[in-house]
Amino acid sequence: MKTINHFKVFIFIIATSIIFFSCSKGGGSKPKTSGPTVSTFAGTGSSGATNGTGTSASFTFPSSIIVASSSEFYIGDFGNSLIRTLNISTAATATFAGNGTAGLLNGTLTSAEFNGPANIVLDASGDVFVSDEQNHVIREITIAGNVITVAGTGTAGYQDGVGTAAAFDHPEGIVADASGNLFVADGHNNVVRKIVIATGAVSTYAGTSVAAFNNGPIASATFNDPYGMTIDASGNLYVTDVLNNCIRKITVSTGMVTTYAGSGTQGLTNGSAATATFYYPLGCAFDSDGNMYVSDTYNNVIRKVASNGTVTTFAGSGVSGAADGPAASATFNFPIGIVVNGNGIYVADTHNNSIRKITVGQ
Repeated sequence: MKTINHFKVFIFIIATSIIFFSCSKGGGSKPKTSGPTVSTFAGTGSSGATNGTGTSASFTFPSSIIVASSSEFYIGDFGNSLIRTLNISTAATATFAGNGTAGLLNGTLTSAEFNGPANIVLDASGDVFVSDEQNHVIREITIAGNVITVAGTGTAGYQDGVGTAAAFDHPEGIVADASGNLFVADGHNNVVRKIVIATGAVSTYAGTSVAAFNNGPIASATFNDPYGMTIDASGNLYVTDVLNNCIRKITVSTGMVTTYAGSGTQGLTNGSAATATFYYPLGCAFDSDGNMYVSDTYNNVIRKVASNGTVTTFAGSGVSGAADGPAASATFNFPIGIVVNGNGIYVADTHNNSIRKITVGQ
């Protein structure tokens, strides 16, 4: 009997220990959090223009991605000279505009021609504007389904004016404000241009056209190959200043240009916004908390500029590749376009011919 009682006590102690251990690992404590992970959302990885779902679709150097609606993204499929749609829920890809031939032809959606559509934006009325980089023009895709040229001669140049009398040289980043204006990073002219949508009037908003790195009033500040653009809730503009290896801020209320992040030195150093380094930053986008995500293209990583000004590497090992997995070990190959939607950050991973998704850890 004594032996049996000792055995019962022993079993009770073991059972109690198991229950305690289970509680401490489960509901009795906070669940473990997992970090961001990277997956391939769409694209075979090989060059092509095939519509399909997820990794059965193909792209050729996709350069931009924006939210088109609650259900779709628009993709600037640069190498195919197409605008594609990508369903956010199903990852189904379709052709939205362009016939796949590189050219400058207006018309209905799939009869029109583009040549290297670099970036896309929607204005307040839902019209779509495209910086058609290799054509040196800005195109509009109207709600009625027609493609028109709203600004630019079709030849590289630098001329203010109205509509097709104005000239651009590799227009790239494009954003729309709440007052009916477009702002365009006119890359090879080293300036930011402004287009009044209602009139088509084009003017130089910031920069002198001299390739340099100077902050100050918009009329005297300088850029060196500005590319990506985004806008914050207050209407301030942000520009990836590619060859200056930094992100610039244009405070609209004061007309002043400052350096938002980056020392101007080429590198991959994290830290404060003033001391961090980038290497050929191209895409940029904000989340709802005021954090900016940057496609640090030549570093093959995605950087985060927190709202407090701290710069970190958010995803990517810094080695070019196409590996999915935990953000720190995943690899990208020349990422450009970037957008934040829900709990995901989506990247146009240009040289991988794919759209990657970074799922933020819960």
